[in-house]
Amino acid sequence: MAAADPRPLIAHVMFRFDTGGLENGVVNLINHMPEDRFRHVVVALTEVTDFRERIRRSDVEFVSLRKPAGQGLWQYPKWYRLFRRLRPDIVHTRNLAALECQFAAWAARVPVRIHGEHGRDVGDLDGSNRTYQRIRRFYQPFVHHYLALSRDLADYLSQRVGVPAERISQVYNGVDTHVFSPAPGGPVRIDGCPFDPAQHWIVGTVGRMQAVKDQVMLARAFVHALEQAPGLRDRLRLVLVGDGPLRQQVQSVLYSAGVTDLAWLPGERSDVAQIMRGLHAFALPSLAEGISNTILEAMASGLPVIATDVGGNADLVLRGTTGEIIAAADPLAMAQRLVHMAHGPDQARAMGEAGRKRVVASFSMQAMVQNYQYVYDMQLQRARGR
Repeated sequence: MAAADPRPLIAHVMFRFDTGGLENGVVNLINHMPEDRFRHVVVALTEVTDFRERIRRSDVEFVSLRKPAGQGLWQYPKWYRLFRRLRPDIVHTRNLAALECQFAAWAARVPVRIHGEHGRDVGDLDGSNRTYQRIRRFYQPFVHHYLALSRDLADYLSQRVGVPAERISQVYNGVDTHVFSPAPGGPVRIDGCPFDPAQHWIVGTVGRMQAVKDQVMLARAFVHALEQAPGLRDRLRLVLVGDGPLRQQVQSVLYSAGVTDLAWLPGERSDVAQIMRGLHAFALPSLAEGISNTILEAMASGLPVIATDVGGNADLVLRGTTGEIIAAADPLAMAQRLVHMAHGPDQARAMGEAGRKRVVASFSMQAMVQNYQYVYDMQLQRARGR
């Protein structure tokens, strides 16, 4: 009989394993954590998609539970049986949609139960939703420790949900600064893109086109920028990478303004690092964020960033040094920053260089992995004490 694998097993539980910042963080964590430390299983309450192919380890199990919409109370026995079969040492749920699995993990006597808050829901952009607060309070007794990806989320857990500060750790995302790095001679042409970085000044964004990401605001800002500075029509170009329910609305904004030919919407792409190397600036118009992976990837790629003042964006982007922070849902403010950067490419380039240095110093993948490992190890030690 083969000896049991001594490595602790972590069950990473989320709503859906598909393209997204949260999911990309899980991929990075699993790929960069030493294989001799932990085993991993990825559990999606709904579906595991082809996104799983980004995980490079061959020993990771994937489970799709195909939960239908609505209350998951009747799913609890199914989740309980899953945890009894897997016998994980740690269950790590992420965001509100997966929080209810903590009860099943408690019932299945999982030794360590961790919950992570990665960002705001579109229905609770400022954290004031009382129902969401009550749900989090209800499940609090079943959670041993919380991970918050920004100061904003840590404050929310302690001040509005009532989680004791000693049960909260703040862990920033990390970025692979080797994969995401500037092109040595400046931006290079993106495969399939009609714009030439040697002739055009290209601003772009990457993300699923859904309400919380608010790419419609960026499209409107692009139109306003061309209205404010008509001379930029020959140079300023917009790249919107991603797909989702907002895509048609974004296209409508561009079409109505007659600037469809000045924007490129290639849909979802897997070559994000190459996309970043073809831009001159990065914009993030989100209505809510935790700690944005795409901001870190853009900064690591040497790009100045214009981001909205939500979640942990201001933790990453230093106003006037590595980019600009503007109010959310304000296309005029975004337009002004776009015009300013396009008219001052040398200053924009200096901001990008400063952002790259900041990421290398403070947001490396190694630092993120070490922080997660520390939390996992400490909680396992405490479980043994319990």
